[in-house]
Amino acid sequence: MAIEMKVPSPGESITRVQIAKWLVSSGDYVDKDQEVVEIDSDKASFPMAAPVAGVITLKAVEGDTIEVGAVIAELDESAIQPESTVTSRIKAEESSPGGTKVPSEPPVHKLAVTPLAKKVLQEKQVDTAEISRFFPGKKITRKTIESFLAQKKMTGTTSQEVISRDVERRKMSTLRLKLAERLVAVKNQTAMLTTFNEVNMQAIQQIRQQFGDAFKEKYDVGLGFMSFFTKAVTAALNEFPLVNAMIEGDELIIPGYADIGIAVSAPKGLVVPVLRNAERMTFAEIELTIKELAQKARENRLSIDEMKGGTFTITNGGVFGSLLSTPILNPPQSAILGMHKIEERPIAVKGEVIIAPMMYVALSYDHRVIDGRESVGFLVKVKELLEDPARLLTAGEHPVKIMLDV
Repeated sequence: MAIEMKVPSPGESITRVQIAKWLVSSGDYVDKDQEVVEIDSDKASFPMAAPVAGVITLKAVEGDTIEVGAVIAELDESAIQPESTVTSRIKAEESSPGGTKVPSEPPVHKLAVTPLAKKVLQEKQVDTAEISRFFPGKKITRKTIESFLAQKKMTGTTSQEVISRDVERRKMSTLRLKLAERLVAVKNQTAMLTTFNEVNMQAIQQIRQQFGDAFKEKYDVGLGFMSFFTKAVTAALNEFPLVNAMIEGDELIIPGYADIGIAVSAPKGLVVPVLRNAERMTFAEIELTIKELAQKARENRLSIDEMKGGTFTITNGGVFGSLLSTPILNPPQSAILGMHKIEERPIAVKGEVIIAPMMYVALSYDHRVIDGRESVGFLVKVKELLEDPARLLTAGEHPVKIMLDV
């Protein structure tokens, strides 16, 4: 009996998805709950697993855009499971003299060849193993083969210095297309400005050096910079609530909570999972949640719900070496904070020049919602809290002020 695999609805308002990558081929035997395909929607990527065990027949190819509910594969659950290749290999090893392993052939890259190139390969009698090693993982075209043969004729070798004029064409994923659409919309539909400041990271670095090992031992997660920034942002949002606001029709929505989006680099592009009620989270809860969400992002396992909402976003370009940038808004949010690379440089402190670990920070904001006073005041508050981290434990107030009740 053939069981149909249909595309499930990944979320509200999503009617079409894209086949990103098949993890199996037609005719393969798959186990129940084995992941067989990766699906891209305009909001997230997610895998689909086989509902039953059986031989799979694919009904769509990679890159196809499919309606939600459409059949993308069929499973013949009456098929008999073949002996696995792993079992065969183990038996071969066991049957060899003395139980020694059977040596395997050196790997040769699988060739992706255009129909015309395949004909040229036959006509010119080109050694496919040689051209495979020369162009590992590349699609072989007629021009590729001509360059290969010209170099071989001229030098007697196939040096890696052959200049290629090949052009690769790759269909954009649904996720990337939607991201492009949103970025253009941000530029066209908001009054986006960016204000900058710099933060002396000395105090935070000292805390991490002094307590980092104990924190790691107790919570099984590192004490990173992101928890400090998240705590500083939530405290500053409490003082400047308009930075946490967004436009909805002709109304201004000002949440009484802080759902902080953390921009994470994933294989298919940038995603922004959300820390719910981050204002109530401890340092350990923030670090553990970020670790879990980042792992899911790397494995394309983030759900739509884990990325929905968000009232403010933090992005860290410093992990890629960025010294200064202007982050772009994550709609419908009205502001985003950009972190950057920490770099030692001279600064003036009480009339003296010292060398300190400094970080530029950037706040991009929608001027329709947030005025200069709020944007600059918010960023200054974040700077103050990061340079005096003890205030993060007292909702932004200085501990001495609380102690003296003044």
